[in-house]
Amino acid sequence: MKNLHVNVLALILVGLSVAVTYYKVTELNLPLLPVEDEIIWAVEAKVSYKPSPGPSKVDLMLPKQIPGYMFLDENFVSGRYGLTLESVNHNRIAQWAVRRPAGEQTLYYRMQIVPGEKEAFTDKKVPYPEEPEYPEIMQTAVSALLDDVRSKSADIKSFTQELLRRLNAPSPDDNVKIIKKDATGPEAWMKRVIDVLHGARIPTRQVNILMLKDGARHSKLVPWLQVHNGEQWLTFDPHSGASGFPENSIIWYYGSAPLLKVTGGRSEKIDFSVYKQSLGLAAVTQKRIGKIDSPIMEFSLFHLPIQTQNVYRILLMMPIGALLIVVLRNVVGFKTFGTFMPILIGMAFRETGLSWGLFLFGLLIAFGLMLRFYLEYLRLLLVPRLASVLIIVVILMTLLSLMSHKMGIDRGLSVALFPMVIISMTIERMSLVWEEHGPSEALQQCIGSLFIASIGYLLMSHPVLEHLIFVFPELLLTFLAFTLLLGRYTGYRLTELWRFRSVIKG
Repeated sequence: MKNLHVNVLALILVGLSVAVTYYKVTELNLPLLPVEDEIIWAVEAKVSYKPSPGPSKVDLMLPKQIPGYMFLDENFVSGRYGLTLESVNHNRIAQWAVRRPAGEQTLYYRMQIVPGEKEAFTDKKVPYPEEPEYPEIMQTAVSALLDDVRSKSADIKSFTQELLRRLNAPSPDDNVKIIKKDATGPEAWMKRVIDVLHGARIPTRQVNILMLKDGARHSKLVPWLQVHNGEQWLTFDPHSGASGFPENSIIWYYGSAPLLKVTGGRSEKIDFSVYKQSLGLAAVTQKRIGKIDSPIMEFSLFHLPIQTQNVYRILLMMPIGALLIVVLRNVVGFKTFGTFMPILIGMAFRETGLSWGLFLFGLLIAFGLMLRFYLEYLRLLLVPRLASVLIIVVILMTLLSLMSHKMGIDRGLSVALFPMVIISMTIERMSLVWEEHGPSEALQQCIGSLFIASIGYLLMSHPVLEHLIFVFPELLLTFLAFTLLLGRYTGYRLTELWRFRSVIKG
């Protein structure tokens, strides 16, 4: 009777999952497979602050046009706030205003952009700047530096590159040391560089760029440098002197004005989130949500803030790993440390890569296990011993990151992405199995855990599966149905059939 109940429940879950997915594909025309024809970038700016008593105003600098990109859509999420947009030179300023805000406030600006033919503002006639009034000791240093740079350059481009090279030299001369004094932080450094270039009467401005990195959260704008050569603006990295913008970057706004200004509030903060979509997926979803009166689409994950979407793109893949654990443990018979530890390690492999993840994880376990045996010699109580193992794991992760950075191996820095509590418990569990059942059993469970973590990583990072689960989250009901069915499985495991093969043949 219980089996019938589970079977009927699983059938209902699968039927509901397939029905909703079929409706989305046939009626709402959502793509069943990811489309990679053209890239669309979704960018979200999240503003938060704590209001003071009385009215509040929030000013946010926004792009007016983005060179190399076209706006597909933009919207503001502001609740009870009034909103005005004002164009100022090459920028726009969004101003939110409210009479009586209560509690911590959160505002959103979202836009979708696609690669296009939009060109940068030309500004063929730019006035020469006035020479700044430097402090007396800096005046001498700037004049000497500019004279030296001028003698080693042929035009404004080479002049700027040579000046940036001198200002960022690893072993600066005395003049550069005086100029760089107190110029700490990217904003202060940019202002100092612009002041020096103005001393040469070169039109200069700051541009603030956002890096388009898929899945980025808590991103910040980066100040960049532009100089005018009489015909066009030339772009430079203020730290290296390299010409041009970084790949996959956009200009958010021009100038050195503050990005965010809050009147009647404090503790203001802004975070940028970025997500890359295929044109087919983004365009269809955007149109259908706005034009079709469907209760299903009201609960689409695309309504969530982009930062939250990026989180759920990872979390929604975990049921795949959970089902994998059920199959490999209950049906195949693999031995692992813990129940879901391999899947958590597999999630960490998404950032480290499979080969580096296996190497770093194995290294941490090996060193941690040796130190754990030493702690056993000290005969500590359980809780202090576990706390000691956790502290040791953190120290080992820190040392690995520092050593890999010194060796120029950037992948080693990703060791910090491993869940340290899980690693600590793995070391503790492995040491206990080693002591109670011998090294063979401990190694079997360790290899089984890493094998399942590897398979889980390959499944959970597959782009087609990621697309299907995020666009059609109802498919998780199918995974639940299969998990329920496997929960009633009481037959032999495949490893047991191999173990007792002589008995079966007899």
